[in-house]
Parts: sequence; structure tokens; C-alpha cells
Amino acid sequence: MTPAHALPARIVILGGGAAGWMSAAGLATALPGTAVEVVESEAIGTIGVGEATFPSIRQFNQLLGIDEAEFLAATGGTYKLGIQFRDWRRPGTHYFHTFGDFGPLTGPMALWGQFQRLGAQCDGGLGEFCLPTVMAQHGRFQTPSAGDGLGARYTYAYHFDATRYGAFLCQLAQQRGARRTEGQVVAVARHADGRVRALQLADGREVAGDLFIDCSGFASVLMGQTLGQGFVDYSPWLPLDRAWAVPAARAGDALAPYTRVTALEAGWSWRIPLQERTGFGHVFSSRHISEERAREQLLAQLDAPPLDGARLLRFQAGHRERFWHHNVIAIGLAGGFLEPLESTAIFLVHNAIGRVIQLLTQSPAPQPELAAEFNAQQTRQYARIRDFILLHYCLSERRDSAFWQHMTQQALPDTLAYKLHAWRETGVLHNYDDEGFDETSWLAIHTGMGHWPQRTSPWLKEVPVAFAQAQLAQRHAAIAQLAAHMPRHEDFLNTRLAGTRRARPPRGDTP
Repeated sequence: MTPAHALPARIVILGGGAAGWMSAAGLATALPGTAVEVVESEAIGTIGVGEATFPSIRQFNQLLGIDEAEFLAATGGTYKLGIQFRDWRRPGTHYFHTFGDFGPLTGPMALWGQFQRLGAQCDGGLGEFCLPTVMAQHGRFQTPSAGDGLGARYTYAYHFDATRYGAFLCQLAQQRGARRTEGQVVAVARHADGRVRALQLADGREVAGDLFIDCSGFASVLMGQTLGQGFVDYSPWLPLDRAWAVPAARAGDALAPYTRVTALEAGWSWRIPLQERTGFGHVFSSRHISEERAREQLLAQLDAPPLDGARLLRFQAGHRERFWHHNVIAIGLAGGFLEPLESTAIFLVHNAIGRVIQLLTQSPAPQPELAAEFNAQQTRQYARIRDFILLHYCLSERRDSAFWQHMTQQALPDTLAYKLHAWRETGVLHNYDDEGFDETSWLAIHTGMGHWPQRTSPWLKEVPVAFAQAQLAQRHAAIAQLAAHMPRHEDFLNTRLAGTRRARPPRGDTP
């Protein structure tokens, strides 16, 4: 599509890593006439641990023309059907948030409504009526097929090494014309009106640009330090501010097609299975537990020997007051951070890149209007995801530590309080604009935590009990049969990877 206004001739990205090279690959692909340059320094490390994502990463990869098998081989990736939450409702319980559907969400045959009505007469929990949940429980995987009915009603994501993903996209972006400049930024030159003119490097070089993308991580060199954009603090709601991360050897058990998240004394731990190793981490509140005790709790979660020492990350939940100011756009950690409970870090990066590309190529408005629209969308989305993360905590029945007492009894944002009221009182799954998660995801958390509506539509009771029972039984049996005939996750992955060469870069053709 031909833009209705002039595109920036030179886009400079400060910082590499996954965010920087995702930005470079996306912009170089979508704006082939624009010069894209990434400035990064090998002396400055990146925050790269085993990453979990959700299904939108597939659309981003597809837009870049990335072959799935090459991507999985290059990043040590595996498939992900969702997240298993352990000990969240109370110790000893678990449930899945998976990327499938629960049938109709409204109307007389709303599956969850009929299940609540007839649950005592049904086999298993509500999760057993969702195909990817059953697949995950049994370690099965195959890609959806439109020809098998229920099998088409789910999607999937990936686990992968974020550092290797950044390197993979670095090659792709350079194949498509992006330039890499090695150097450490020591100063930022600005125009008289406040816009950034150039990055000044330690060796005296200058890298000038028309539009700058800040992917400098928590340092937020351009948006925070240079332009002075303040921070909107979410820590009153999300006090978790530290994370230990450690890689471990592959355990001897089957390769799980899901992330495992376990609630702990003052936070939670993750387990992310990759091809050659397993990533473990512990996200916690330093107000409620010491760093050393949190590290001990992480190491107790390991099911195989560690491959390296545990690394400590410090952060604060929230985002910059603006994500786009003057001619600078902050993407990734430079713009904000939310604890990775629902694997939103990579999503927030590629979603922001998509918005930037859309605004640059489709909007006739001058830059201030583009920036205002981008800032409004980004601010809403961070708040929506914040609320979804909070949902996991406020529904918990745990009161066994000071942390859980705080998280389950705190005052909630009005946006979340209204959603909870709507569901509890009427069974309505209310969504706002710029949500990160759809109604099915909210349903999975509500029902997984045992949070059912107090009142539902009388329409549900107009369906004869025998008919509703038969429909539920039919779906339950069909899902069990489909999952039973699927290959094991590791077998499917190995078949998918057959014939690929490890770390082979993707083709440079523009999709």
C-alpha cells in the first residue's frame, strides 16, 4: 500500500536483542524503501532467557515469511499449547489456560453454562471439554486441521531461546537491507525542537536518523533518560520486582507442550521446556522474601542439574508515560514491563511493531496525531494485560503468606472490578478495546480458579437436561478420541525438524 504521507527515510534502532531485531526485521520487511540501522554494543548484555509466547507470534513470523521448521531449529524451540497453573487456587490444585475454545460462550448451549448447571453429572472438569487442554495433559501435539471438526478450534505458540531468536532475526533483517552498527552510545544529539538528531558513539561516530526506535531495555536511554518520560508505576497492584533465572539440563521425562507455572511463597516459578534444555525462573516480590531465599526456592524447583549459575533480574511493573514522543518510539522493556506470568513480553514487542507499521503506512495524519493514537492504544493494552495478570491473584484462595494475603485482599483497578462484577452477577465476559486476551482466556482463569457466576441466564434452563447431557458427553468423547490419536509432542517436533539444518538462516525473500 502506498502511504498517504512521507515515510521516514532513516530509522535508527537503539539496542539489539529480541526487541531490536524484531523491530528491524519487521520494518525492513514492511518498508523496503526505508534505511533501517541497528546500533548495538556487544559490551552491553541483553536480557535473554527461555521465552514462552502466545499464538500471535505465529502471525508475526508468517508476516516475515519465516519457515516454522527453520525457526524451531534455529531457536531450540518447542510447541506450546498453554500454561499449567499449579497451586494457584490453593496448594495441591492445578488448571490449564490453553489456546482452544470452550464452545459457545453465550446462548442456551453455552458450554460453560451447561457444565455449571450439570457439572456434578459430567466426566472431569471443564478443561476436559477443551481439546488443547486434553492434548497438553497427555503430552500430545499436532497442528490444527480444518478437516477434523474440533481439531480446527485451537491454536498454539512456541517456547524458544530469546537470544537465539534475536540472532536469527539479525540475519534475516540484514538480508532484507537492515544495517548493523557496533558501538556504545555516549551521548544523544537533539534538534532545537527536542527531536533526536543522532546517536553519538564512543569512537566519535554519529548515527543520524529521522525516526528512532528505543530498544535499549530497562535503561530506556532515549525515551526515559533523554526525553525524560516518567514512569507509570503498577507496583501497587503488581509488587513483584525480581526474578531469578537458570537453565537446567533436559529432564528424562516427556517433552511437555506447555509452560508450567507454580505459585510459591512470595511469587511464582516458571518451567519452560526447550529442545536441549529447560528454562527455570522465580519471579518474586522483594518486599515479601529475600533474594537468597527466593533463589533457594527456585533451585528446589529444578528437576535436572543446572547448566549455569542463577542470574538475578530487577524490574518494576509499569510503563513510560508516553511510548512515542517527538521522533522516538519505545518498544519492549524501554517502554514498559509486566511480569511474564502470561508470556506477554514478546507479544507486546511485535504488537507495537505492527501498530507502528500500520500508522506509518496507512495514516494521512502528521506525526503528532500518529503518536497520540499509538500512545492511547499502548496505554490501554498495558492496563488490560495488567488486569488479566491481577485476575490470577485476586481469585486465589491462598492466605498462607504475607504476599498472598496482600495480593488477594488489595483494592483492584475499576476496570477489573467491573469485569469481575459482570461475570459474578450475570455470567457476562466483558471485554474492552485493545485487550491482550479474549473472552475464552478470561473464562479459563475464572473457571480454573473455581470462580463461577452466582446468576446466569434463565435461557440455559430452557434446554432439556437430557439434551444438554448428551451434547456435553458427545464433545467430551470426541475430544478424548482426537487427542488419543495424536502423536507425542516430541515425536511430532522431531518429524517437523527432520531435514532442517541447525541455525540455518531464513530466506531473504520478502513475503
